[in-house]
Amino acid sequence: MKMHINVTGRVQGVGFRYTTQLLAQEIGITGTVKNEDNGSVTIEAIGTEEQMAAFLEKIKQPPNSFARVDQLEQYEDSSIQDRKKFQVIY
Repeated sequence: MKMHINVTGRVQGVGFRYTTQLLAQEIGITGTVKNEDNGSVTIEAIGTEEQMAAFLEKIKQPPNSFARVDQLEQYEDSSIQDRKKFQVIY
């Protein structure tokens, strides 16, 4: 399963990308996470349906008090490039 996820809220400058990377590695998700110019964060995630469900639940509830997820939009995107690991894109 390949998912494109856009996260809005207080998700830049608060360690959200690095936390997302750690969660992805913990669950076994591959893909990328990057900041967007509009203040949102885009995630391209690849994993099984079960891995994706666990990943989405965890990123909805940031583990630190600085980050805040207001909205999470997601859709399947088969054009996402396969990856060997999960990386933060700068």
